Amino acid sequence: MSKRSEEELDTRVDVLRTRLKDSEADKVEGSVFDRRTLMTLYDLASKGVIDALGGPISTGKEANLFYAIKDDVDVAIKVYRISTSNFQAMQDYLAGDPRFGRVRGTKRAIVAAWVKKEYRNLSRAEAVGVRVPHPIAMRDNILVMELIGERDHPAPQLKDVVLEEEDAKSTFDQLSEYISILYHDAGLVHADLSEYNVLYWEGPVIIDMGQSLTLDHPMARKFLERDIANIARFFQKKHGLGSEEEIKSRLRSH
Repeated sequence: MSKRSEEELDTRVDVLRTRLKDSEADKVEGSVFDRRTLMTLYDLASKGVIDALGGPISTGKEANLFYAIKDDVDVAIKVYRISTSNFQAMQDYLAGDPRFGRVRGTKRAIVAAWVKKEYRNLSRAEAVGVRVPHPIAMRDNILVMELIGERDHPAPQLKDVVLEEEDAKSTFDQLSEYISILYHDAGLVHADLSEYNVLYWEGPVIIDMGQSLTLDHPMARKFLERDIANIARFFQKKHGLGSEEEIKSRLRSH
């Protein structure tokens, strides 16, 4: 890279850093915001996808979630960490998906395919009426989407929500319906559905669909059974209601 290009790059990175709000730069950057990720964010900002980057919302196994601002509305930015993502697991999920089975190459290329897969799965789920974060944009290892909840009060995971019996029953029924709709109408299996991948904000919202599979994936049925078992187990243990058979019955009657 030429000296002039280096200087231009440093200037652009500095511009992006000035957009950071309500967060400590040393915590926001580090292993999450390497130079290329910062440049991707700068590109998203220059194209008007976001106006400013805000502070952290949560840290997952492979990605960090931040809030951002677009036209005075808060949105969420999911940044996959190139340095710590589980590439073998990603490749295993991608390999059986006819949409992405041929993806090979660098770690960054695999993560970019994963982000594209999550964006498409969210779009597909939303189109058939499953409540998920609305996907807004994607680029490399970054996914921009609707913020579920509010900046100072992000929606909690289902595991942390205290529900009255009636609300618990309606939430179980809604999730059972979502599993059925995903399967029959979207042709998808979530493949990691549990109380950890459901937010609660005036009802359940399904998240983290990067690993979600099309029905022609060889592991689709196995993962569907696991999703059903996870949801039934949670509601039985925490609320004393719901069963695998109830969810399967809804699937059969769809």
